[in-house]
Amino acid sequence: MPHYTAIVTILAVLFYFFIATRVAAAHIKFGVKLPAMSGHPDFERIYRVQMNMLEWMPIFLPLLWLSAIYFSDAASAAVGLLWIFGRILYFRGYRQAVDKRVPGFLIQATACILLFIGAVTGLVMELL
Repeated sequence: MPHYTAIVTILAVLFYFFIATRVAAAHIKFGVKLPAMSGHPDFERIYRVQMNMLEWMPIFLPLLWLSAIYFSDAASAAVGLLWIFGRILYFRGYRQAVDKRVPGFLIQATACILLFIGAVTGLVMELL
């Protein structure tokens, strides 16, 4: 059973929940009244952090679990932590300026590529 991957999954979901609360707080802070999702550039950057994470979670989570099941729980969980770290950097950078999001984005994208490689390698090894 991939226990480490389960822990990383919970941490990823908790971080997503944290990001969602930042969007709610930004609505108030920047005076963007619901249902509006635009208006103040600082709000829009925080909102894009949430949307970008939501866009990447359907890529990250299956790859995380496939890599854990077919390759290695510990290695997949470690790469999953790298993904979360990249998402944290993405959040911290993007809320300051659009250009500062790039390092975090590259880290999390690299983590997904590594998980993809782990999933495919493990599956091929299982089939052979």
